[in-house]
Amino acid sequence: MNRRTRLCLTVAGAAMALAWASPLYAQSRARATGVPTIPHEAVEGFIKLPDGLYFGEGIGVATNSQGHVFVYHRSGDTRLFEFDANGNFVREIGAGLYGMEMAHKVRVDRDDNIWVVDEGSNMVIKFNAEGRVDMVLGRRPPASVGAVPTDNSGPDERYLFARPTDVTWDPDGNIYVTDGYYNHRMVKYSPDGRYLGQVGGGQRGNGVDELSTPHTIASDDQGNIYVGDRGNARVKVYSSDLQLLRMYEDTGNPWEICISEGPHQYLFVSNSNPDSNPAASWNQTGEIYKMELDGTIIGRFGEAGKNPGQFQTIHGLDCRNPNELYTSEISAWRVQKILVGNTPVS
Repeated sequence: MNRRTRLCLTVAGAAMALAWASPLYAQSRARATGVPTIPHEAVEGFIKLPDGLYFGEGIGVATNSQGHVFVYHRSGDTRLFEFDANGNFVREIGAGLYGMEMAHKVRVDRDDNIWVVDEGSNMVIKFNAEGRVDMVLGRRPPASVGAVPTDNSGPDERYLFARPTDVTWDPDGNIYVTDGYYNHRMVKYSPDGRYLGQVGGGQRGNGVDELSTPHTIASDDQGNIYVGDRGNARVKVYSSDLQLLRMYEDTGNPWEICISEGPHQYLFVSNSNPDSNPAASWNQTGEIYKMELDGTIIGRFGEAGKNPGQFQTIHGLDCRNPNELYTSEISAWRVQKILVGNTPVS
């Protein structure tokens, strides 16, 4: 091994060490203690793929009003599959679409429009229920050699993203996007895509008005917006006019959050093991918390692992029905249907 090779390896190793030490990759034990366990079980074999089709990394999962399940996943290609309420394959949506490069999230709004958030193309794409593109936010950067471009957006760019992570809406149809990995902000748009304001932006931070890798977002029926501030191990709750209302800091680093339908809504928070799956993370992460919207923890269930009912890096979570959850998992390349009990046990 020559001197130049040793130097390159040393620099690369140092860079990796710094990356792992940064908040981007941090994953910690939840502060909450003495939380009751909620019984749960996986419905094995629920998702049925046709011969010759396979899941890549399980990046996003969502359901519509008919109980159909949408899975946004990636391996060699990014693909969006639809399954019926019994788990049977229905169709692929958006095959070969220019804006689908590196999947990050799929959500379905109250009108059954299907939204995908793509961190590779830096775009948020709205499909109608028939699968036709209705709206695009953001723009795919020019091609470059050797890496996915990420530096086309600064924190004050109103209509450009840099690796966005998630999307939600308030009851008036306003759109909220977490522009997570580089700009560390949450941006609000009108229903027709006009910029209305933002929270955070620029360097990551842990101040009251700052975010660090906002990785997931959801909304309740009152129009409050919940941001999973993953790098800061907290969920921040904003009013629809972007005023901070409260923060929840006891359930670890939120890789994914979800709010169930009413009349009584629940907040689910995944303190997932990270997608690199270091062995040290398994005994302190992997669980999901069920909470009241005011932050009261009802109980927890699950753990890191590859068996049915365990979770291997949850990146997508659907809780339209709080007793029937769907998880998409990066490291296990799968989607699980999880039945969740109502009564915690000690």
